[in-house]
Amino acid sequence: MPIAVYRKAPPRQIIPRRQLPMIPVIFMIVGSLIIGSVAGPVASYFLFVSPSLGKNNSLISPLPEFTPAVLSSQVQAKADQPLVFDELDYTNPANWFPSASYPKAANSKITHYNLSIPKLGIQDAVVEIGGNDLGKSLIHYPGTANPGELGAPVIFGHSILRQFYNPKNYKSIFSTIMTLKNGDDIVVYYDGVKYLYRVINKIEVKPEDVQILEQQFNGKYLKLVTCVPEGTYLRRGVVIAELVRE
Repeated sequence: MPIAVYRKAPPRQIIPRRQLPMIPVIFMIVGSLIIGSVAGPVASYFLFVSPSLGKNNSLISPLPEFTPAVLSSQVQAKADQPLVFDELDYTNPANWFPSASYPKAANSKITHYNLSIPKLGIQDAVVEIGGNDLGKSLIHYPGTANPGELGAPVIFGHSILRQFYNPKNYKSIFSTIMTLKNGDDIVVYYDGVKYLYRVINKIEVKPEDVQILEQQFNGKYLKLVTCVPEGTYLRRGVVIAELVRE
């Protein structure tokens, strides 16, 4: 009987599976989502909203009394200002149009009134005449017409990225006004009177263009102003409405 010889099989070499570094991948995905949520609305504005808006390219400077002393003081003031644009406090409406002086509100028994935009869920938002903190209210630019008068009340409202829009938060209250369409209603309650305005136009201007603050007395209008694209301070979006009933 032949002798059986048994050979031990060589051990199989186990090749470990290559595992993906999950934590870096997760961070990359989350980071991409955050960047997309910020850049997406800005890109969407430039691609779809801005091209449809009227542009106002005529830069109109304010018209103070220019004397050598005034010019010298203004040049020195500009030289003393910080060069970093984003250092400005944009809850202060005086910084929205840097070339225009921010006048003092005239003495009046009416210092506040209310504004509603039903389509955007804005209900009885407080408008302060000549205020300086857009984190606490909407601001009626001093020197512009009162509601119901010839000319146009100019009302500033803060905006942030649309996904954080809250119609009850004054830091985000005007984030979506540029989505308004012609014919949408804006209601103002001033001194016990209800004024109904209807949107007739939307335009976009540069911070250097102060023409929208000027008053034209050929009709009764309303202008709502915010920063665009939402979440940035690059330009100013303006919604223009006309008084249809009081």
